[in-house]
Amino acid sequence: MVIFSVYVVNKAGGLIYQYDNYVPRTEVEKTFSYPLDLVLKHHDEKVIVSFGQRDGIKVGHAVLSINGVDVVGKSTAEGKDILEYLKDPVNYPVSIRFGRARLSSNEKLMLASMFHSCELFDQNLKGALEVAEKAGNFGAGS
Repeated sequence: MVIFSVYVVNKAGGLIYQYDNYVPRTEVEKTFSYPLDLVLKHHDEKVIVSFGQRDGIKVGHAVLSINGVDVVGKSTAEGKDILEYLKDPVNYPVSIRFGRARLSSNEKLMLASMFHSCELFDQNLKGALEVAEKAGNFGAGS
């Protein structure tokens, strides 16, 4: 069994510690001609594939680099918006590397909050079951 991440959450639901085990990302690099046959969109400070899976590129994969230069969020290294850059036919042929982007700090906090909510639900459910067991049988024929 492999542990991918460790999250330590306090009783109030705050993230105390988080560790990501390094897992090599599956990355796919492909050269495209104009027009681009994938549909890309902005999502949480990233540009992701929203439609059009092919050649190992899957929906949800993020743009990691363009022409061998890593992208910074929604922008190229030169500061141009990635979607605007890819709309211009002058920039083709273009080599784009796709893969799963790492979780942002905000996404890690949301994930920790979800774990906390699940734990609270579990504690409340256990308490309710104990009360029901003490009260006796319920249902038809009781």
